[in-house]
Amino acid sequence: MNIAIIGGGAAGFFAAISCKTHHSQYNVTIYEKSDKLLSKVKISGGGRCNVTHACFSNAQLVKFYPRGEKQLKKVFDVFSTKDTLTWFESRGVELKIEEDNRMFPLTDNSQTIIDCLLDEIQKHDIAIKKNHAVIAIEKREDGFNLVFANETVHANKIIIASGGSPKLSGFTWLEKLGHVIESPVPSLFTFNMPQESITELMGVSVGKAIVKVQGNKLKQDGALLITHWGMSGPAILKLSAWGARVLSNLNYHFKIQVNWIGIENEEEVRKQLSHQIDSFKKRKLSNYIPFQIPSRLWLFLLQKIDINPEITWEELGKNNKLINVLLNDVYQVEGKTTFKEEFVTCGGVSLNNISMETMQSKVCKDIYFAGEVLDIDGVTGGFNFQAAWSTGFIAGKLLA
Repeated sequence: MNIAIIGGGAAGFFAAISCKTHHSQYNVTIYEKSDKLLSKVKISGGGRCNVTHACFSNAQLVKFYPRGEKQLKKVFDVFSTKDTLTWFESRGVELKIEEDNRMFPLTDNSQTIIDCLLDEIQKHDIAIKKNHAVIAIEKREDGFNLVFANETVHANKIIIASGGSPKLSGFTWLEKLGHVIESPVPSLFTFNMPQESITELMGVSVGKAIVKVQGNKLKQDGALLITHWGMSGPAILKLSAWGARVLSNLNYHFKIQVNWIGIENEEEVRKQLSHQIDSFKKRKLSNYIPFQIPSRLWLFLLQKIDINPEITWEELGKNNKLINVLLNDVYQVEGKTTFKEEFVTCGGVSLNNISMETMQSKVCKDIYFAGEVLDIDGVTGGFNFQAAWSTGFIAGKLLA
């Protein structure tokens, strides 16, 4: 039995290892289109590899996936975050949990994860062929022919873990097999604000902001980072993921409202301000900040609404402009930037075409799928890798 794994990334490796672990008699070969293996694993988490997320409730875990939430419940019931932790630790890779619940190898080095996966590949005698881009898959009575530039290979079964593609044309070969493709658009990106002077505050961050896109219901909260090109941080990245299609339709030109203090109730903010003013009325605005806002941002906001930071809180009194800029500060977004080097797309093979219990295609028997080639994507924090490990494990195990 010859098994072809298309794609030498996280999902492809995990599918190959799972297949050979559960079916030791099979011949398993990974075909990678480039000359690099596990390239996303290498760069993930700034080179530390954000392996997964410390969310051990599957009901909660699925809520981190803008696409695939409903279908992933079945997947995580088979191979969960706990299983990922056990899998790596049983192979000598200890993982640690950071404050934001992201999980990394104790070494803080993605090479640790790469070495572990490569060791498993070698141990299970799995073949790897680099620079093998699939041109076409031809269905035969006894399986498939995989057509490459310089050779044609026969396989009885195939696991496709070829990753996402920024263009619909990248899925043409899968469309020809009868699969429906959800058009790919970027997910997980930062916001460009070339006309906004707030970029002068690059490096400043707030612990909890609330960000809304004007004109629709898109809203997310979390830490926000001001960059030299605009805004980033978890609040922005989550917004980009959940709003991937909406923001694409807007051609990445839209306005956002930023609530800098993370409190939505205006009356509550007024009460807090009033109490603070009573206590610190003789102090200058520049010397006392009533909320947890970095001083550079505070002075920027005061300047934006023409309030002199050298006046006292008593002189300021009740001020609606200040309330408004704290709760509804508006910025123009004009474009996007990929988050670090971690390219993630919304879109791919429609989940309606896949049996999620086995990861087998419903339209082409004996073809299985794993990872980002599917219309599944998570927010930042290790969720995309978890989907890759889980779908890869199932595809490899249940391909019998």
